[in-house]
Amino acid sequence: MVVLANPPVVDQIPLLRSPGPADYFSAVPVVDLSSPGAARAIVDACERFGFFKVVNHGVAAGTMDRAESEAVRFFAQAQADKDRAGPGYPPFGYGSKRIGLNGDMGWLEYLLLAVDHASISDGCAVPSSAALRNALNEYIAAVRKVAMRVLEAVAEGLGIAPADALSAMVAEQGSDQVFRVNHYPPCPALQGLGCSATGFGEHTDPQLISVLRSNGTSGLQIALQDGGQWVSVPSDRDAFFVNVGDSLQVLTNGRFRSVKHRVVTNSLKSRVSFIYFAGPPLAQRIAPLPQLLGEGEQSLYKEFTWGEYKKAAYKTRLGDNRLSQFVKAS
Repeated sequence: MVVLANPPVVDQIPLLRSPGPADYFSAVPVVDLSSPGAARAIVDACERFGFFKVVNHGVAAGTMDRAESEAVRFFAQAQADKDRAGPGYPPFGYGSKRIGLNGDMGWLEYLLLAVDHASISDGCAVPSSAALRNALNEYIAAVRKVAMRVLEAVAEGLGIAPADALSAMVAEQGSDQVFRVNHYPPCPALQGLGCSATGFGEHTDPQLISVLRSNGTSGLQIALQDGGQWVSVPSDRDAFFVNVGDSLQVLTNGRFRSVKHRVVTNSLKSRVSFIYFAGPPLAQRIAPLPQLLGEGEQSLYKEFTWGEYKKAAYKTRLGDNRLSQFVKAS
């Protein structure tokens, strides 16, 4: 974290060193989802990085562009209008700067939406704009299919049967899916100071996987599994980026590791990102899949349900190691 003698006011949001050209990670694994070798490539990327980029994913450019343009239109509204879209359906709705309930702050505003099957939950009144809601529903339906294909490819690459052993957890009635639209406004007060405001602090995602897309403004950083070095991910508005979540780490008994990531803001450009979180039903048992345990191999984790893990996660700060309390004593 950067400490300045006379820091500009950014609402008590932590400052980070601004990334330079040397920080960009040129070795991001790229998976062609239409390729016969996609399953093996995904497993390799999950084992090495817990993160990869997906191309040839089949989502129409128009679907992505409509969601982005409508989201930009929403965030361009007067603050009073956006505040009216606040969490009337807690914790869902519009929010600004505060992330969660435990003191985390970021230089962003966002929409957090509950997803029922393949669209925004009927019980979630936000967004009220038909154009935005329709655009997001079209996008959610498309990106959910990408998530399903990725989870099926993971099962294939790991030799798990049936083929939908993982994707069925998301397809089931009552699956706990969440969709987030983040807007990171520029922070010109920090221009030229060599530091940037934290947009979204370091964390791992608790679900199975999360699927992210952003506009052309970079800002996403991941921590490499080997050594924890923070590297910047080059932006690609035509691709999706997939994060391994804590639940998939447990299901693979640590063979995959959930990736720690964060967002650093830009002093001059806005960043808009869309994240689909693929979670199972609350009652879903989360434990290593028996097919992935070798002879005599024991689970590294205590057994729990997704609902129990989610409840525990909500009590923690972003950067906390949520899984630590579920690791078996050695």
